[in-house]
Amino acid sequence: MQRRNFISAAGAVAATLAAPMLRAQSLPTGPVRIVVGFAPGGGTDILARVIAQKLGVMWNVPVLVENKAGAAGMIAAEYVAKQPSDGSTLLMAHINSHAIAPALTPKMSYSVENDFSPIVLVGVTPNLLICNEQQAARTVKDVVELCRKNPGKISFGSAGNGSAQHLALEMFKLAAKIEAIHVPYKGSGPMLTDLIGGQINYSFDTMTAATPHVKSGKAIAIAQTRTKRAKGHPNVPTMAESGFPDFEATTWYGLVGPGKLPTAFAKRMNEDINKVLLMPDVAEKFEQYGAEDGGGSTEKFGDFIRVESKKWAKVVKDAGVKGDA
Repeated sequence: MQRRNFISAAGAVAATLAAPMLRAQSLPTGPVRIVVGFAPGGGTDILARVIAQKLGVMWNVPVLVENKAGAAGMIAAEYVAKQPSDGSTLLMAHINSHAIAPALTPKMSYSVENDFSPIVLVGVTPNLLICNEQQAARTVKDVVELCRKNPGKISFGSAGNGSAQHLALEMFKLAAKIEAIHVPYKGSGPMLTDLIGGQINYSFDTMTAATPHVKSGKAIAIAQTRTKRAKGHPNVPTMAESGFPDFEATTWYGLVGPGKLPTAFAKRMNEDINKVLLMPDVAEKFEQYGAEDGGGSTEKFGDFIRVESKKWAKVVKDAGVKGDA
């Protein structure tokens, strides 16, 4: 009996000692970088920093955000696709890099399907049609009228050519039968600086990036682009409510690793990020920025990316949008 108890006790001790080892095998043991394809201050950057701070505490390793702006997120995606699949480098994937870019750039250097491992959908947001305080047209109807009276003269900024904001503008131009100037930037941060400063007139920017400026009064929210109003902006009408019933142009964010990321890493990270998304302070902040419907399995996120890719390929074709030469 004593020998049996000793063996049982020894087994329990071994299991206890093995637990940290199993944990270590399913997580990086050193610093982790979350690469963002846009400048600091944009929607992707904001959400990435919220996630990074929580994961750093949870994993007890530094989790840093690294910005590699340009080409509507493609530069960052190309970089992460070439990194080791050891969990030390992740990408805050975006509708631009993982759904729109493949349709705009058939010869791009990475494959969404083969060069990335889906981890989790972080959130889906509307875009906000916003303007600066100098603009007199502050309803969708008035913006349409302004553009019709000034064809090709009213400017709309975006986070880059072929970005979600750009395609939202192209959808608007087609639906309203108007002409407008598209002004691409390297991310929402610099674009918002120029919008507030009066260098450009309007933008269909991500709700995540635009919200702080709307709350401060520096930017004016005219409409939002999901079919339902976001909880964080209950008083801003949708485009559907503003005379465009079929208009829906969202932006989404999710974490992916390089291709061939070990399944144990992807599953463990998925579990932990789902826990982060349920934290009350994180949920409150995400709701404020309009980021909703995040979470779920790695498989669910992979399926989501495939559906989005087909949807935006059709939009690119129908709108005749061309990528950068």
